[in-house]
Amino acid sequence: MIKTILNTIPRGLLIKASYWVRPLLVLFYKGNKYTDPIDGKSYRKFLPYGYQVKRENVLAPGTLSLERHRLMWLFLKNKSDFFTQPLKVLHIAPEQAFLTLFRNQKNLDYTTSDLYSPLADVKADITNLPFPDESFDVIFCNHVLEHIPNDQKAMMELYRVMKKGGWGIFQIPQDLNRATTYEDFSITDPKERAKHFGQYDHVRVYGRDYESYLLSVGFEVDMIDYSQQITSELFEKYRLAKGELLPVCYKK
Repeated sequence: MIKTILNTIPRGLLIKASYWVRPLLVLFYKGNKYTDPIDGKSYRKFLPYGYQVKRENVLAPGTLSLERHRLMWLFLKNKSDFFTQPLKVLHIAPEQAFLTLFRNQKNLDYTTSDLYSPLADVKADITNLPFPDESFDVIFCNHVLEHIPNDQKAMMELYRVMKKGGWGIFQIPQDLNRATTYEDFSITDPKERAKHFGQYDHVRVYGRDYESYLLSVGFEVDMIDYSQQITSELFEKYRLAKGELLPVCYKK
């Protein structure tokens, strides 16, 4: 019965699953082969996800986390003071996998911002943020910059509102086979953008030079391949992505 119901739900609705859908997914996929480290729940398999190319077994049923979310969570838990120190946090376009968990963290003064999402605390354009200089200890801005035509202005704003001594994680879809970033603003048709940039609303594909973009506005950057620090057993159990880099940025 549950499988029949789930098969009638469009993929897009599953990704934006309401509270009544998620318990069904958790129940239907319950098992012990794979674990989502974000909520600690285990499953016999994860859901597929993808736009141009569907990736099998990557979307966790409970939190709707993907490989990049789970990697970031593990880094925050194991390599940062994010869950223990009093921090003022800005989260641009907050991911569903993190939103409620971060908002409930007692040590965090947590603010979310997005131009369109009704879930965000502050409606704002990332290229013109309504916050004073040096407002935040930590900033997350993940899979956002590839949507922004003037990404340099967005990076400058992130640098401006970060406190000295602050840090952030700014993940992007990155093609490590490309030496340089590819963009072409003459491509406006959604189907053509999907063909060229991997998704209908992307305006570029970042290459290995992404770090230089961040350096150019003043950040110090560590492109961390944290998955290499995780055992092969846990790598498979958590369903992580090989070679996924965490761009950790600092304002000294």
